[in-house]
Amino acid sequence: MNKTILIVEDDNDICRLLTGVLNAQGYIIESAHNGVDGLLMAKTRDYALILLDLMLPLKTGEEVLRSLRESKNTPVIVLSARDSVYSRIQLLRLGADDYLTKPFDIDELALRVAAVLRRLQPDFGKCDRLQFRDILIDNSAKRVFVSDHEVILTAMEYAILEVMLEHPGQIFSKARLFETVCREDYISGDNTIHVHISNIRKKLGSVSDSEYIETVYGMGYRLIDAPENA
Repeated sequence: MNKTILIVEDDNDICRLLTGVLNAQGYIIESAHNGVDGLLMAKTRDYALILLDLMLPLKTGEEVLRSLRESKNTPVIVLSARDSVYSRIQLLRLGADDYLTKPFDIDELALRVAAVLRRLQPDFGKCDRLQFRDILIDNSAKRVFVSDHEVILTAMEYAILEVMLEHPGQIFSKARLFETVCREDYISGDNTIHVHISNIRKKLGSVSDSEYIETVYGMGYRLIDAPENA
């Protein structure tokens, strides 16, 4: 498995600290100290994960993330001094997989990195391909297609859609999806899953006029069966 992590951080002390901690966990670290270099490296090389600061010279973290998501779904954990629900939701909508507020606990960072990467490791017994209506998931390549059109999803979005396709007749509560995908306890009121579901709907809708996910009021989300006359 690829264990190379890109750190995009202009603070040399923080960059050295992160490098030391993650090296000790067995990861290979590369770094960039401004948004332009970080985006170039992120787009032209394959990384297991990217740690992305927001307040970067030359190009902001938001700009880097927005541009990266046009072509790649590399997992991104955002590091920011901004601590607000609005900022977190906006970053999730841009395609961030997780978010940590500075100053952060080093042990928590290591756990978040491990959790995001764990979501990418194929479990034994998983089907190589999952199909629901005209959605096809290729698990071996981690790619999603709708009627032969590829849809680029983030790691979190991919994991959510994969779980739903594995159990097409079930209703998934926000708590169940969160705990299944993130392998962490769900905190009541957390809006993470809602934002990711919204992103998935938009991306599927960009290549198809069909609806695939419905909200079941008071219960959660489920896949929509094809209309009988379709």
